[in-house]
Amino acid sequence: MSQNALSRELALRIALAARALPNTDSKRLLAVLSDCVDAPMTESKIATIALETFRQADGGALAHVDSTVLQQALKILSNTAPEKILPATQAYQDGDLPNSVRIACASDDAIHVNGHFGACAWFMVYQVNADEARLIDIRTAEIPEGLVVDDKNVYRAEQIQDCKVLYVASVGGPAAAKIVRLGIHPMKLDEVASLAEIISQLQTVMAGSPPPWLAKAMGIDAGERFKFGQEAVG
Repeated sequence: MSQNALSRELALRIALAARALPNTDSKRLLAVLSDCVDAPMTESKIATIALETFRQADGGALAHVDSTVLQQALKILSNTAPEKILPATQAYQDGDLPNSVRIACASDDAIHVNGHFGACAWFMVYQVNADEARLIDIRTAEIPEGLVVDDKNVYRAEQIQDCKVLYVASVGGPAAAKIVRLGIHPMKLDEVASLAEIISQLQTVMAGSPPPWLAKAMGIDAGERFKFGQEAVG
């Protein structure tokens, strides 16, 4: 492998790892890595970086990041295939979780809702009710080789058309309109949050007084939805 090819590959890994770290871009991560290994930076040197070295490098730039997230970034940097670090999905059959709703979360690291709708690595699909949540599928929206699509955003939305809610870090207005037309409620976050935090927040709403659209998605009949509405304004 030539030095130029190696540089391109390392640059790609650094970019992917930066996307897995909260509030970190490629430039910042490169500074951290430069403090971890001697120049020139190589694949073999990066593969030897220990977790605590990574955490404390560059004045502790990543000291605030959870160890699980740091370990995942190191795996990306050391060329561990993403499939090997994805969480396991759980079996689900209709009726398993009464009054549940299916949601999708755009993620680049399988830990946070940190993905842009049009470019995220995965859609993490959960079945959620007020008491339980199951990760039932992990989907990509990569267009198969040879398949021609008229609209990339419509194609991506169709991959999660069975979901009622989509959580994203960012989504453009035209894309959001296409998502809504497929019956999916897009929720753009103000800041990156973990999947666990998002699910917990949703469960709190579901256990309390869910808005009418959510109550309907949960399968609560009109009479019960009216009661929820009275409680919310009462």
